[in-house]
Amino acid sequence: MRIVIGTRGSKLALWQAEYVRDRLQRHYPKEEFVIKIIKTKGDRIQDKPLNAIGDKGLFVKEIEQELLAGEIQMAVHSMKDMPAQIPEGLVFAKAWKREDPRDVLVLREAESLEQLPVHAVIGTGSKRRAFQLLRLRPDLKIVDIRGNIDTRLEKLKGGELDGIVLAAAGLLRLGRESEITQYLSVEQMIPAATQGTLAIEMQQENHRLFEMVNALADEDNGRASRAERCFLEGIGGDCHLPIGAYATVRPNRQIELSAVFGNEDGSRLLYAHTAGEEPETVARAALEEIQRQLQN
Repeated sequence: MRIVIGTRGSKLALWQAEYVRDRLQRHYPKEEFVIKIIKTKGDRIQDKPLNAIGDKGLFVKEIEQELLAGEIQMAVHSMKDMPAQIPEGLVFAKAWKREDPRDVLVLREAESLEQLPVHAVIGTGSKRRAFQLLRLRPDLKIVDIRGNIDTRLEKLKGGELDGIVLAAAGLLRLGRESEITQYLSVEQMIPAATQGTLAIEMQQENHRLFEMVNALADEDNGRASRAERCFLEGIGGDCHLPIGAYATVRPNRQIELSAVFGNEDGSRLLYAHTAGEEPETVARAALEEIQRQLQN
């Protein structure tokens, strides 16, 4: 069987697709796995912030169209970039083991968030990151930046920024851990839902491939990711609002979920912390807590 894996063409997207291909190839040596690069609208438009041109679907629509048409049999994305709802007929395989979910600071001169000068300029394209960072340092000036990891790091070197915020997972996967100045704890900054987890998407009818991919799944991350996605789906999350969710599975099998939800200008951030055994129950409790705060 020849299985074509669709992906965006950035270094990180290719790394992720190659990782999935190589792991599947090792486990299923009789099958053939090949990669196809597909350009998305989000890749073509780099001069506008995401919330000005659309939602998360900007980075997946063209790939999903090829998946539905049978041009490719599998797509690999960052799960955090996926919209709350995916097209009918497509499904995600069970989640594999997660990379470090935290956000990080890459600073030009300072050695920590605390050492940044007053009114330092920090670049990020995420409202979730921007508004949580301003809770820690209200004096900072946050500016919008777009582009892949290399592009953002080059902007930092240009001298107009004092630092940028990125996902640890991307830098670690690309072997650029040495460029991380500071890891932000999940207490300081709740990550995007499923940050660090890969999304492996395919047609719902492709039962054999679904079983092949699921055989390599990580049960704990599957439960944690489900809780985070359920919260995202329930809150109606998109890139116009600051939303984060992070779940962990404790040794006693309890799922603990921390979530944040804010308004568009970041003047109000609401937090919820819940625990339970089922992903859906934990997410529902977090949604109810957010709703209670919204009504106050």
